[in-house]
Amino acid sequence: MAEKRGELSEEAELEERPEIMTKPLPQILDELEKSIKLANAAAQNARDAADEARKAGEKAANEAARVAAEAISKVEQTAKSALQLAELIKAAITEAASILEKRLSGKKR
Repeated sequence: MAEKRGELSEEAELEERPEIMTKPLPQILDELEKSIKLANAAAQNARDAADEARKAGEKAANEAARVAAEAISKVEQTAKSALQLAELIKAAITEAASILEKRLSGKKR
């Protein structure tokens, strides 16, 4: 039984031992190198995605500015047209009022 206890404790010790303590150094270094390459690739992908997102954001902002400028231009044109129409209406009302005043003042005499 002492042998079995010794064997069990050795097995238990191997199971509790960190994996790094059970692998040869070249294998550990290969795994580290692979992990570093994967991390670099992931970082590059992230940089590429960020660059694409920045470009898309700039494009969207430029398009929004262009559409806003067009809308502002249309509003300005509409406002100018409305102002011209208001001036014409004012002139017509003023002329009509003048004509009515002349007619009314002529009838009173």
